[in-house]
Amino acid sequence: MDTNRPPATFGELLRHRRERLGQTQQCLADHATLSVRAIRDMEAGRVLRPRQETVRLLADALRLDGRGREAFEAAARRQPLRQEPTPPVPPRGVLLGRDAETEVLCEAFTTQGGRLVSVVGLGGVGKSRLAQEVAWRLHRTERWSVRWASAEGRREAGGLDAWAHAHAWDLGDRPTLLVLDGAGPGTDGPDVPGGLDGLFRRHARLRVLVTSRLPLRLPGEHMIPLAPLDVPALGAEHDPAALGRYAVVALLVTRMRELRPTFRLTAAEAPAIAELCRCLDGLPRALELAARWTLVQSPAQLVTRLANRPGCLASPLLSHGSGESLHDTLYSALTALPPRRRTLLGLLATAPGTLGLDEVVPLSGRPVEECLAVLHDLTTHGLIRSLATPGGVRYRVLNLLRPLFRDETPRPVQTATVRRHEPRHPAAVPGRRPADAVPAALRTAPPVHPAPSGTAAGAASAVSAGAPAILPS
Repeated sequence: MDTNRPPATFGELLRHRRERLGQTQQCLADHATLSVRAIRDMEAGRVLRPRQETVRLLADALRLDGRGREAFEAAARRQPLRQEPTPPVPPRGVLLGRDAETEVLCEAFTTQGGRLVSVVGLGGVGKSRLAQEVAWRLHRTERWSVRWASAEGRREAGGLDAWAHAHAWDLGDRPTLLVLDGAGPGTDGPDVPGGLDGLFRRHARLRVLVTSRLPLRLPGEHMIPLAPLDVPALGAEHDPAALGRYAVVALLVTRMRELRPTFRLTAAEAPAIAELCRCLDGLPRALELAARWTLVQSPAQLVTRLANRPGCLASPLLSHGSGESLHDTLYSALTALPPRRRTLLGLLATAPGTLGLDEVVPLSGRPVEECLAVLHDLTTHGLIRSLATPGGVRYRVLNLLRPLFRDETPRPVQTATVRRHEPRHPAAVPGRRPADAVPAALRTAPPVHPAPSGTAAGAASAVSAGAPAILPS
């Protein structure tokens, strides 16, 4: 056999493997409990299709496993070796507090047979990290190939097909999960609606997972909103052991200990840790930024510092890979809202605590159906929390947003004919940020002193004074 080329037949491969182990035909026959003649005939190519049991005995005797055993068995069947599924990049560290979401996403692709699933939520809520976990699990359990593409960079001409071609993707006919990270509306990623139909037609076993701040609103889309992590209930700080079982606390403490290895969640530190998690709404990116600052400030000092303006928490100047700031995240989320939805968000932000639907309706002055539609949209965007209580669902604006509306007076919006599918508000178009698109607190860098929190009655009076009607867009 020519040693300069790989074995082309099963007989050549058998001889190559035997000689690599330094075995004679007699030695291999003894280990495999076969005759020397059988070994000689197979190596000479006189046996075209050896029995499956014979191949198994030979593979055991040659101590083959993994990919090498698969190649040996494929050669015996005279079939090409099946291509190994392309793995994703392994996730870094443990994903905390997202077991339920991971299970639901995997089931959407496997049990429910979904082909297009989108994870939607506020920037920094952990959509990309969750997508990594789902991709890794589907690769391990279902043997799917995974292709990953980030929307960072310029939009390719020609839509998703051209984008895929530019990245040299060969999806083939095997089960494949294509992850489009951050490729939703208003990004520099590919035109998702313009390319998915063609990809799905050509690749029957393709599934697509999209992470986006806004729903795609495509036929057949499984849209899964991702909320921030649950924050500790009031009183949980009295028991450090119970407090430590919250995923949001575990995340914060883990990141803090990376910088301060001696830190422990003690009874003295528990109140500040719990309040920090509540102040930052359980938003993973905000918690990681806060953890970096604990290198120079205690949790209690951070709570005091962030009490007025938690949304302006920045990354330390010397840190790397900080990404988008919280300020930019909030700005993007607010400018993506139509004016009327932003108005209701401002009214809710001035009311203390949580509100039920029976309080939201008089606050807005609009019918129940319209209020529910807007609340659904704001919850999907991740700007308010919906909390299940014995008396029904209640709603709460993120603490990160409340200070931004404290000094704002609702402004009337230009009246116009409102269509069911009105175009995106100009404030959401990159490069166009009108001065009245967002609260003034987002447009000014210097910190402001907090004004007293408003009440539901006070917010309702603002509506009667000229706030716009809240209509679904």
